[in-house]
Amino acid sequence: MLNLLVISINAILIENFVLVKFLGCCPFLGVSKKSETALGMGIAVVFTMTIASAMTWLFNEFILKPFDLEYLQTIAFIAIIATLVQIIEMFLQKSIPSLYSALGIYLPLITTNCAVLGVALLNINNEYDFITSVVYGFSAGVGFLVAILLLSAIRERIAYSDIPKPFRGFPIVLIAAALLSISFMGFQGLKLPF
Repeated sequence: MLNLLVISINAILIENFVLVKFLGCCPFLGVSKKSETALGMGIAVVFTMTIASAMTWLFNEFILKPFDLEYLQTIAFIAIIATLVQIIEMFLQKSIPSLYSALGIYLPLITTNCAVLGVALLNINNEYDFITSVVYGFSAGVGFLVAILLLSAIRERIAYSDIPKPFRGFPIVLIAAALLSISFMGFQGLKLPF
C-alpha cells in the first residue's frame, strides 16, 4: 500500500508527465484557455489513462506475451487507446454536448497524446503488476489534470493583465508554462519519509 502511495506522489508531482517529462503538451497548451474546458479535458485524460493502463497491461500480459508478440506493443496500445477515446467521445457527445463542442479537435487528439501512450509503455517497462499499473495510470492522469488546471488559472489571469505587445498571445503562455514546469521540477529533490 505504501508503495502505491509513493508511486502516486511520484506520478503527480515529481515526474509529472506534462511539466517534467514534457509528454502531452498539445492538449495542455491547446485546451487550457478556460478552466471549464481544462477540467473536462483533464477528467477525460484521467479516465483514458486509467482505463488504458488496465487494458494495455491485460492485453500485453494475456495476448502479446504468451504468443511472443511483444514487438507489436506500440501498435496494439495505440489501437486500444483509440478505441477508448472513441467511446469517451461518443459518451460526451450524447451526455455533455457543450463540453464535447468546447473540447473540439483536442478530444480526438487524446488518441495520439503521447502521455497516454507513454503511461502504457512505462507500465510495461517498469514491470508493474496490474494494480500498480492502474494506480500509476490514474496518478499520471491526475498529474495532467493538476497541470492543465494550473495553466488554465494562469491563462485566465493573464487575459486581464497588461502584457507587453511582443509577449501577447502564445508567447506569454509558453513563458507561463515554462515557469510552471520549473516550479514542478523543484519537487525532484523531494524525499518521502516512508
